[in-house]
Amino acid sequence: MAKKSVATLQKGGGKGHSKVIKMVKSPKTGAYSFKEEIVTNEEVKGYFKK
Repeated sequence: MAKKSVATLQKGGGKGHSKVIKMVKSPKTGAYSFKEEIVTNEEVKGYFKK
C-alpha cells in the first residue's frame, strides 16, 4: 500500500504533500497505534505539535 500512495503523490501537484505517521497511545488500554495522514509540506511541523 505504501508504494501505491507514494507513486500517486509523485504525479502532478502531489510533490507539495507528505505522508506523516504519528504514534498515538490509547488512554483506555495503554496500547500504541499508528495514525497516518497526507498533509501539505507546510503543515508537517504543526501536525506533530497537536
